[in-house]
Amino acid sequence: MMSTQFTGRRVAGSAGSIPQSGGRKGLGPSHMQTITLRARWIVPISSPPIENGFVEIAAGRIVRCGPLTTDVAVSVDLGDVAILPGLVNSHTHLEFSDLAQPIGHAGMELADWIVQVIQSRATRVAEDNSIDCVVELGAMEAVQSGTALIGEIATTPWQMPSTDVGIVSYAEVLGLTTGRATERWNAAVRHLDLYPHASGISPHAPYSAPPELISRCVDHAIHLGRPLAMHVAESPAERELLQHGSGPLADQLSTLGLDMESHFPWASSDPFGWLIDLLARAPAASIIHGNNLSPAEMERVASHPTLSVVYCPRTHAYFGHAPHPVADLAAAGVNVALGTDSRASNPDLQLWREVQFLLNHRQDLSPHTVLRMATYGGAAAMLQDHDYGTLLPGRLAAFASVPTTAHDVNRLYADLAVADASQLTPL
Repeated sequence: MMSTQFTGRRVAGSAGSIPQSGGRKGLGPSHMQTITLRARWIVPISSPPIENGFVEIAAGRIVRCGPLTTDVAVSVDLGDVAILPGLVNSHTHLEFSDLAQPIGHAGMELADWIVQVIQSRATRVAEDNSIDCVVELGAMEAVQSGTALIGEIATTPWQMPSTDVGIVSYAEVLGLTTGRATERWNAAVRHLDLYPHASGISPHAPYSAPPELISRCVDHAIHLGRPLAMHVAESPAERELLQHGSGPLADQLSTLGLDMESHFPWASSDPFGWLIDLLARAPAASIIHGNNLSPAEMERVASHPTLSVVYCPRTHAYFGHAPHPVADLAAAGVNVALGTDSRASNPDLQLWREVQFLLNHRQDLSPHTVLRMATYGGAAAMLQDHDYGTLLPGRLAAFASVPTTAHDVNRLYADLAVADASQLTPL
């Protein structure tokens, strides 16, 4: 996909350590030492799975991987596991990571859920809950199931967690009133300045950020060379709001005392088409969810190589949306990534369970396609594919491992559909 100089938080330990997907303790005493890991399967993503393979690492980065031959000196034999690139959770809101269960109930109208989320956030702020601690908690949960990189929608001010995981923190911008939009914009600019190598910008959604504010975010992303993420086409109610100024979202926004007539419907007769073309101007833009994209809109997304779609399978299922067009998007050549979304709509932050959900429920997607979405797709969407997403030379030595005794690829994929993933065990 696209290539830029943007770099996220690098997964690198102290000198002499080999970074892994969580708690990355060293695998060797010298940063010049070469470590060779052997496993029953190596899954590079950039090429087919390799049985009885190896990964060679030096200075915290991958040197090479391939089938094990007699001339390869193995440092550590990991046995009956598959080694994959560390997983990439392309969309979450870590501020909700202390929720014991999702907000609301399965199958509820998205507009009603949004109101409950707003109420929950207000209560948490009033109770002075430490969001920094909650973010840390979520990051720790993610890495324990093999996640190496997170796309975080950050309510600013926001503190980078100490957990050893890559994070691209998108500063959330929203506001249907001038005062709110200005306050959130200024906070986002400060966030982008504070984390110049690990941040992006996120105009929240079409129902919470007016076109001029979205355009301003795109221009700033271009100016800084940063990625952008935005919730788009999440439900039919969003389309009805933008096109007609009516529907469940309009009703709920009205209850908040907003001046609906000054914002909705949008001036464009094709609001999603206009929005897709606008977002495509950013160095990289993630369309979060995209549940309700039409065939014509999917073609439009596919025509822009800077655009990705982030699919959150279990959150999608929680709301009972119509089947996601993920297979059509992938077939059209759109870069698709996977996310968990937050614990406000998902019981956990384990990206591997999103993978397994698709392996077990979406037979129209090949296992390779699903694994690509969970690794390279997310890395590319966040301009991080130079460090994450594959086992190509030069990438960070950040891995996930899955137990398997498979002797062929089909059995391997069957094992992946049922086995737990974890960080590579520190050695």
